[in-house]
Amino acid sequence: MNSIDLLLAKLDDIWRPALLGELGVLTLCLGLSWLILRWLRPAEAESGILFGRRVVDGVLFPLLALLLAYAARWSMDRQGQPVALFVVVVPVLMSLVVIRVAVQVLRNAFPDSSLVRAFSRTFSWCIWLVMVLWLTGLLPLILSEMDSVGWSIGGSPVTLRGMLEGVLTAAAVLVGMLWLSAVIEARLMRAEKLHVSVRKIAANAARAGLLLVALLVALSAAGIPLGALGVVGGAVGVGIGFGLQKLAANYVSGFVILAERSIRIGDTVEIGGFEGRITDITTRYTVVRALSGREAIVPNEMLITQRVDNLTYADTNLVLTTVVQVAYGTDLEALFPKILATIRGVPRVIADPGPGVRLSKFADSGLELTLAFWINDPANGQVGVVGAVNLAILKLFNAEGVEIPYPQRVVHGLPAQAPEQALASGGAG
Repeated sequence: MNSIDLLLAKLDDIWRPALLGELGVLTLCLGLSWLILRWLRPAEAESGILFGRRVVDGVLFPLLALLLAYAARWSMDRQGQPVALFVVVVPVLMSLVVIRVAVQVLRNAFPDSSLVRAFSRTFSWCIWLVMVLWLTGLLPLILSEMDSVGWSIGGSPVTLRGMLEGVLTAAAVLVGMLWLSAVIEARLMRAEKLHVSVRKIAANAARAGLLLVALLVALSAAGIPLGALGVVGGAVGVGIGFGLQKLAANYVSGFVILAERSIRIGDTVEIGGFEGRITDITTRYTVVRALSGREAIVPNEMLITQRVDNLTYADTNLVLTTVVQVAYGTDLEALFPKILATIRGVPRVIADPGPGVRLSKFADSGLELTLAFWINDPANGQVGVVGAVNLAILKLFNAEGVEIPYPQRVVHGLPAQAPEQALASGGAG
């Protein structure tokens, strides 16, 4: 019986009256899988690989359905009941499991990559095509034809089928390592006892190490001898030395920053006139977010080779100043305690270290006072608290009758001359 006759026979079997019983068993398997997953799913919403954003989004739902469907088919075979629907359902669920595993792992490893989304769609279509070829019986014929296509590499015979199986094995190993690295990264990021920078460097190191192991295993699975990597490594080294030195420097700088913790996630920094809070440190760049919402992508090499003002390196306390003038003749000894008490009452101004005030300059129009005060949350901005202090001081001056002088100029005129002196001087002219 050829593949077309086998397909027609399967289609004829589907229309048997026993189909309703198989449909009922299949519905029971899907419903039971959904209930088990709802029971296993944590109370909080997750978007991980196993559970997904919704109940049926993750890998566990098709995997549970596949296990229950396979158990149902095995039970029906043991009882001698004819099976037609499950012959199709089991390969479909197997294909769905493979697609979900690959797609979920890649999307969790590279969440913002458009290339991954395009690859996911292509991969899904390829898996469904292989499933159709398997059901129709054409897949063994295609594999047999691929076995007949071969060539020699380094004296070793290689077939097209062997290369394809090696590529698939390598892809499976890479996906498995990405899954493992995502699990390790999630566990590390939940370790509250470790600083976020330490967690980040551990996660990056784990991912890099697992990907290196996956690459070596994948190359071996694809039939590429590891001894050939010496030549490739030399070529890569030359490429890094000439064209990729900046990229390599950024990656090395990223690990150095995370290791020595001179700049940490959450610090408020100023880099090249751009001030903001560090929200993420990757192996290649650092993200600095300003209070205005603008985000700067700073290469890690710049953080190593250039000056970086870290406002919260030792602690989060930051001193701010503002300047105000009062008129000459103001009783400063009586005014200073009231200014300090007013500043202490402004929200976000901390009591230790306390505020200060000093006479900083004898200006043209009045006495210039410099007010200094401390905050411990610079990530929330500095302009707002300075404005609040200025407004509080203005209210104090208005209540106390303290004058804030306008710019003043003193003009001295020449003494007036007597009329006869003016005439005499005019006549002499």
